[in-house]
Amino acid sequence: MTRELRMLGTNSKSGECPTLYEDVETGEPLVKGYTVTDPEVLAQMANPLKGESLVVVDRALLVNFAPKE
Repeated sequence: MTRELRMLGTNSKSGECPTLYEDVETGEPLVKGYTVTDPEVLAQMANPLKGESLVVVDRALLVNFAPKE
């Protein structure tokens, strides 16, 4: 399944910072950010499914661009 994304916003002028997207069809939010790789941090995730991970997100990105609904 190919997702069509709509960019909701970024706090960056160069495109190198986390960016918030929305799946056009489902409305699901997606975030571009740095993937957490520290095994001790990942071990704290509750019931991770195959393919799941953590991504660091700047709080201001969510405050400024996340849907309010």
